[in-house]
Amino acid sequence: MTASIAWVHVGDLHLEAVAPENLARFEAIVAEIAQHLAGQVDFVFLPGDNANHGEDDQYRAMLTALNRLPAGMPWRIIPGDHDVEPGHLAVYEAAVPQENRPEAETIGGYRCIYLDIITAGAGGPDFRLTMHDRNRLREELATARAAGQVPLVFMHAFPCDLAADGDEIARTFADAGVAFVDTGHTHYNELLNDGAVVYGATRSTGQIEEDDGAPGYPIVALHDRVPSWRFRRTGAAWPHVQIVSPCDLRLVTRPYDTAQVPRPGAVDVVARVFGTADAPVLVSVDGDAPQVMTRDADGGWHARVVVPAGRHAIRVACGAGEDVIDLLVRPVDQIPKRYGLVAPGHSCHSVGAWPAAGIDGFQLGPNRNGGKQ
Repeated sequence: MTASIAWVHVGDLHLEAVAPENLARFEAIVAEIAQHLAGQVDFVFLPGDNANHGEDDQYRAMLTALNRLPAGMPWRIIPGDHDVEPGHLAVYEAAVPQENRPEAETIGGYRCIYLDIITAGAGGPDFRLTMHDRNRLREELATARAAGQVPLVFMHAFPCDLAADGDEIARTFADAGVAFVDTGHTHYNELLNDGAVVYGATRSTGQIEEDDGAPGYPIVALHDRVPSWRFRRTGAAWPHVQIVSPCDLRLVTRPYDTAQVPRPGAVDVVARVFGTADAPVLVSVDGDAPQVMTRDADGGWHARVVVPAGRHAIRVACGAGEDVIDLLVRPVDQIPKRYGLVAPGHSCHSVGAWPAAGIDGFQLGPNRNGGKQ
């Protein structure tokens, strides 16, 4: 059985009374999730900087909004540097139920590992992995390998934003076969591919510094180790279409894997349609006549297309929703080469502007690589 997982990433909330628009944006996102994504994603993820000053009333507002999610829709949360502004996480830990902040869990064949890079530092951007989480990370990665699970990591910032040992941590991810690392902190949409691991970050929900302040959220999915990431503005038309296999060439980390770089000939295309598929789901190659996809018991849409070697545009559409990937197809003797890692986990590996995914490439935000406004 193919391992699949999907989640909604709601970027840094920065909730505080003097910025009521931050809460209003969050409530609008929760309303969309409740209306359109119930039963279609595995959880909702909050990547830190949830309460702008780590205060109790800010967490109460967050929990009131989250309580509007449908029964049975889990949410997961990690702390950010703003959550520790009081100098500790006692308020955060008292406010957030333990079940919503696990250290690790297995979902659909994936080992989800949630890291604290906040409490070992001195606050602000002094991000460091706690000794507890250093040891736990190695244990969880070893457990995943022994169980045949694909590891995923959730942390507040990219490894290059760590004040110490970022390169070592990123190499640990690469050596263990981590497929995706989901982060907050940047305030802008970004994907990195260091050749071994794909990293994602999402614009803030509060304190938005890009795209004229338009709020939104991505749906992140992995299907048979293939990562996909698509941002949608709040209020965008439904359904949301996402090609989950094969891999867009920007996100290839395993070029020998035919789910990432297929061989010439018949290629299986898999898509997810989030929301209601009230029109035929169609796939086309390089603008040719589309063919109808069929739905399987797990809710995915499938079709087999025939493609020669080269680069091809694969488009899947359903009503007002569509997705497009650039697919690299190579014969076995022309598989792209991979050499040693250089600057793993560093923002220098940005995939750059990618309008189809919702990335403008301007990098307006507070992290080290951010071009602050």
